[in-house]
Amino acid sequence: MSSQLSPAFALPPTANPRRTLNIAGKAGSALLLLLLGAGVFRYAVNQSAAESLALHTADSLQRSVIAVHPRPGEALRKLVLPASLKGYTETQVFARTNGYLKAWHKNIGDTVKKGDLLAEIDVPELEHELAQGRAAQAQVKARLELTRSTWERWRQLSETDGAPKQEVDEKRAAFLQAEADLAAATANVRRLENIENYRRVIAPFDGVITRRAVDVGSLIGAGTQELFALTQTDPLRLSVWVPQAYADDIEAGQTASVRPLGTQGQAISARIDHVAGALDPVTRSRQAEISLPNHDSQLLPGAYVEIAIDIAQKASPLLVPANALVMDKDGTHAVIVDGQGRIDLRQVKIGRDFGREVEILEGIAANDVLVASPSDLLTQGETVSVVEAEGKASEKLASRS
Repeated sequence: MSSQLSPAFALPPTANPRRTLNIAGKAGSALLLLLLGAGVFRYAVNQSAAESLALHTADSLQRSVIAVHPRPGEALRKLVLPASLKGYTETQVFARTNGYLKAWHKNIGDTVKKGDLLAEIDVPELEHELAQGRAAQAQVKARLELTRSTWERWRQLSETDGAPKQEVDEKRAAFLQAEADLAAATANVRRLENIENYRRVIAPFDGVITRRAVDVGSLIGAGTQELFALTQTDPLRLSVWVPQAYADDIEAGQTASVRPLGTQGQAISARIDHVAGALDPVTRSRQAEISLPNHDSQLLPGAYVEIAIDIAQKASPLLVPANALVMDKDGTHAVIVDGQGRIDLRQVKIGRDFGREVEILEGIAANDVLVASPSDLLTQGETVSVVEAEGKASEKLASRS
């Protein structure tokens, strides 16, 4: 059997076998370099994708907050307080004697002058007592004249030793006693005459009758029953109680405006006349008195009014939205985003509450960035991204590590 291969399986004849090997080696090297480049490219693509995923994940984990900015408040604070108008002088008129009301001469709404007759009281018993007192005074006066003449005669006799000294002294003592009795009788008559004058009820000052509480024939008791109420209506006086927080800002001579409730007219300018030197221990407020001109009598005593007092602020307050504040057991806080985009829980002191806005007296600055409607999950020092409340584009304040 022949060992030679069949022509069909025979290798093609080559003129240079070494050249063939070189070509095969170069092709293998090129293929290896191609595979190595493909691996490096794949690694670079995977690394970039991993970094992008990490950045996206970090952005997803970082919270976004809506920023609001405080705005300046009023430099002058208008303190509005309620009060009631009163007459500059008010009094209740009582009787000084017992009896029955004989007549009244002034009624409610009448304007009276000091000394005007308001009413008369009938006291029949007093007239009899006064007559009896005057009669007793006359008796004592007659006895005094007798004792005076008697003592004069006995004194002249004593000068010539014509009368015992004991009897002279007795006559002198009787004269002195008669003088004392006359003084007592005279004082009693004057007392009854004063009581007689009390039958006439007169006005103690100029004013308007605001109340009449008796009728003709009423039984009057001395000092127990009100007859009239009298009020001086020009000027009027009112008292206002200033809370302790503003007590140091009120002083005499300060200007205030008074507006009667329910009127469409202009507020009336007034001045604070007197300020109490201490706080009321029950209400923790300070009393201030204001006088108000009322020449045309348009204002009525007893009317409800509102008093507005301008108070200068020691430091200009800031106004922030009410939803930018957090209230907890530790007090009131504002959530601030600092320049590095980190959360700062800052305690603040609030002033007036205007509903949608709240006045901040201490704790924040005008250039601070506050968080609107802060989440309970925000913590001190947390890094956040800020979105302006007005709809501006998102601005990254946080720095990535």
